[in-house]
Amino acid sequence: MSFQFISKLPTPAQIREQFPVPAHLTRLKKQRDQEIGDVITGKSNKFLVIIGPCSADNEDAVCDYVSRLSKIRDKVKDRLILIPRIYTNKPRTTGEGYKGIVSQPDPEKKPDFTAGLIAMRKMHIHAMEESGLTAADEMLYPDNWGYVEDILSYVAIGARSVEDQQHRMTVSGFDVASGMKNPTSGTLSVMLNSVYAAQHPHSFIYRGHEVLTSGNPLAHTVLRGAVNKHGQSLPNYHYEDLVRLLTLYQERDLVNPACIIDANHNNSNKEYAQQIRIVKEVLHSRKLSPDIHKLVKGVMVESYLEEGCQKIGGGIYGKSITDPCLGWEESEKLIYDIAELC
Repeated sequence: MSFQFISKLPTPAQIREQFPVPAHLTRLKKQRDQEIGDVITGKSNKFLVIIGPCSADNEDAVCDYVSRLSKIRDKVKDRLILIPRIYTNKPRTTGEGYKGIVSQPDPEKKPDFTAGLIAMRKMHIHAMEESGLTAADEMLYPDNWGYVEDILSYVAIGARSVEDQQHRMTVSGFDVASGMKNPTSGTLSVMLNSVYAAQHPHSFIYRGHEVLTSGNPLAHTVLRGAVNKHGQSLPNYHYEDLVRLLTLYQERDLVNPACIIDANHNNSNKEYAQQIRIVKEVLHSRKLSPDIHKLVKGVMVESYLEEGCQKIGGGIYGKSITDPCLGWEESEKLIYDIAELC
């Protein structure tokens, strides 16, 4: 066989039992889930700001970052809901590179998935304790949901995963807001088909069981830009793009039409400083059209303590080892600007 079975991993139930979420944080998550869900359904007019590192590679730096977010939260909570990005699995286009803390709890050492699952869970719980905020993560591997289902308040499905049937059906069993990104091709119908699938019930095989889901009415779209056949980035956050998405929503049998704009990735051509301009353009589009104002529920921003990025082993505390990010000062100012403009 081509597979070498290294070791059997602990089950989600075993990891949750070993590292339980304290009761007061369970109550916090329930409250946060409701607040975020109310934005997606239109019951709340608050604006979601999903912000944080491209990859959560270091517990100390991540918890430092979310603690700073917490201090801002009190000043903007009447208008914004801040959701820290704590992304513990990273998709790699070629399969090469750092794949996240679940794979490598120490980016400079070999993969260790048992240690990674523990490191991921400890970091999420620590971040909740430090900040009073529950986080967003990307569901790169559907089988991993059980390890984080009692922690996360927002789940993103990436551009390379959104066409996958197992991802779509797994999201249909979530009870938290779940953003389905447009695929790298930019085809909006693929993204909307994914939302449709996630919003409806399914029977399927999951972790060795036959399961039945009830559908997730909080599944929604995320625009992150696209790539053309020549490898060039094509943004899809402009006013005309939002009008087109709204029209496509109206043509489909979907509940809670909602969209989040990812200001980085192909929308910015990974020019991280452009995220500030992009977010402000999106907020301007919301002011121009009541329909767009109702559709666009938030933004995603990649941000860390230090701007830019570094290679693994670079040694700069709070600087991304994957995609480049905004630094803290620019991020703090942007959050206050969003609160004023939204």
